[in-house]
Amino acid sequence: MKKIFFFFLITVPLFGQSLTVADKYLTVTAKQNDPLYTTYTAAMERSRLYGDKGYKMDYYSEHSPVTYSGDQAGRFYNIWKVDQVVIINTGEFFEKPVVTSSFSDMVMLEYSPFRGIKVQETFLVYSSSIALVNYEIKNTDKIPHNIELYPVLELGNDSLFIKNYDRKFNCYITEHNESKYRLISSLYKNAPYPTETRDIFTSSLEPYSYGGYHKSTEDFYITIKTDFYAEKRNDSLNHKTEGFVNFVSLHNKISLQPGETKTFRYFRGWQDQKEDAQKLEDEIEVLKKESLQKYADADVKLFSGIPSIAFKSEDEKLIYLSAFNLARGSFYPPAEKTHYNFYVFSRQPLWGWGHGHQVLHESLSMLAYAYLDPVSAEGSQRVYIEQQRDDGLIAYRHGPRGLQDYPHFSKELNKEMSTTSAPFYSWINWEVYRVSKDKKFLNEAYKSGIKYMNWLIENRDVDKDGLYEWGPYGIIENVRDWYNAVFQVSAERHLDVDKEDISDELDCVDLTLMMIKEMRSLSQMASELGMKDGSAAWKRMADVTTKLVNEKMWDDSSKFYYSINRKDHSFKFMTRDLRRMEIIGFLALWAEAAPRERAAHLVKHLTDPKKFWRKYGVPTLAADDKWFTPFVDYCCKWNGPVWLLWDYMVLDGLKKYGYNKIAGELADKMILAVSTQLKKNHNFWESYSPDNEVLNSPTNYIWDSIMARVLIEKYKK
Repeated sequence: MKKIFFFFLITVPLFGQSLTVADKYLTVTAKQNDPLYTTYTAAMERSRLYGDKGYKMDYYSEHSPVTYSGDQAGRFYNIWKVDQVVIINTGEFFEKPVVTSSFSDMVMLEYSPFRGIKVQETFLVYSSSIALVNYEIKNTDKIPHNIELYPVLELGNDSLFIKNYDRKFNCYITEHNESKYRLISSLYKNAPYPTETRDIFTSSLEPYSYGGYHKSTEDFYITIKTDFYAEKRNDSLNHKTEGFVNFVSLHNKISLQPGETKTFRYFRGWQDQKEDAQKLEDEIEVLKKESLQKYADADVKLFSGIPSIAFKSEDEKLIYLSAFNLARGSFYPPAEKTHYNFYVFSRQPLWGWGHGHQVLHESLSMLAYAYLDPVSAEGSQRVYIEQQRDDGLIAYRHGPRGLQDYPHFSKELNKEMSTTSAPFYSWINWEVYRVSKDKKFLNEAYKSGIKYMNWLIENRDVDKDGLYEWGPYGIIENVRDWYNAVFQVSAERHLDVDKEDISDELDCVDLTLMMIKEMRSLSQMASELGMKDGSAAWKRMADVTTKLVNEKMWDDSSKFYYSINRKDHSFKFMTRDLRRMEIIGFLALWAEAAPRERAAHLVKHLTDPKKFWRKYGVPTLAADDKWFTPFVDYCCKWNGPVWLLWDYMVLDGLKKYGYNKIAGELADKMILAVSTQLKKNHNFWESYSPDNEVLNSPTNYIWDSIMARVLIEKYKK
């Protein structure tokens, strides 16, 4: 099956129009090897869950043009020709591309493809269906220059089918197919993700020629260069109007006098073939004449509320702005079963469970995102409030498809039990409120938090010993779902979920500490709302649970906190020793559950380079454990990789106990991990190696936006 593309060419006046960013704080100078996130998705208000296309910009690979690529939808770029000199790759540019501003939906960069030619290139993902590239081209030379532009839409492998060329609209109409299969997680087979699509690729000039080719970009160079001495010299493309090709191209000509500036713009539209093509064409018709300044101004306004930190390095500023862009670029407007905006883990690239609605541990991103848009952060949390079950359950997932609780059979209770998520709920709500100062939200969140806590107390402490166990589907509920040294029975996970995961058979230190944190958060919320009795009651409950953790879960021989056997509260489960040092032991600092002298022991373990104090952060498992590995070769591994959100919780705990210098050093390790990757490949990653630079986990994962919060706290006075 093949998908459909439209290439529309449009004539508009050549107007000179430099785009500006009014807030100088939001201007940058990001060269090709600087730590900038370069994935872009449409503004939330012009986005939709299905039929949505985001793009990654590659301005840093010297052996390719400035390129925009969408998941399974090929790539598009422009080839320059100045006075018969063809310039394809950025490595050949007279001045290399430098990004001057970058937001979640648009980016501006400047370069000179040839001496005397200055270009401001702006890429805008206008909507889920339309992206455009705008060039302001200025001749800074003392002589005229003739410029030819070749916008290219490339799919490769002869998988782009030219349907026809419409001379009325000067457009190619092509088709291609996209699969729902993904390496990590395939898209939901019954969800309406387009597989047969239509593209519209438009230009602001009536083309001099057009063509479709089976060639590579290198071969295309020979076509557009032409042989000056050939008898039948022809500078036209082949005017191909049907058949399979690797790519299609438009051919446009501009002449510039000294000091003259002209603007050229081309569009790529994308939609399901079942949708109305005319509607998409009409939208493009409007955009071809429209100034882009208002979209830049809207982004400046969106960013106006973030703390304007005076960073010590440009790298930190780029990470800071990139982290906010990562979060914002993951949001959609209200849809289907929710009245509030919601996020997905990633919009580009698009993969199955990463597109499966909100989960509380991903919602820790709101701790950072609230500084950018507190109303939107509250809206995301209100998705949970809106869909909370009558008995108080916050389920594993919430969003447009509603509450998803993945019932799983409990052998102990002999019944199906709903699945929740790691309970960070009230902590998130409290932290969002601390930014927004919205008492109405705080009141709603407090009432919802009480209901959820009552559900957890009833359903996650089945034996009523005051300590908590994960549910029967704990392998997803506890977040730490693959290669967990304590909860997973085999080192290679060769058994099924029920046989592998024992987290419902233990009193779990991670969940119990999370419950303490939720109790303390509810106490703070109640105090802020003037409910002194409620505040005191939640604090007492937190203190009682803290006492139990220190009585039952602290091992004095190794000076660390561990999960214990539910039946006898020992550190043994069958023949297994549960005393495996994991990052969760440090949550005792975050939950303020460790006495001062025990906190000191934890910090000693933390700062031991043979255990947790690694180059790129705190690993999930101590490096001297037999299951430890520094390799990030897939998603979801918890036997060594660094997960930034959990490192942030460690950092937060260090500060609570006054270890500010060590917290700062941990922040620097996290910054190094992120900057190293952003400099190399301009991606965020689901997890990071504590020791290595090569990663094979999912990219552009929303929860790495926590880095904005890390940087705010690093510079907070």
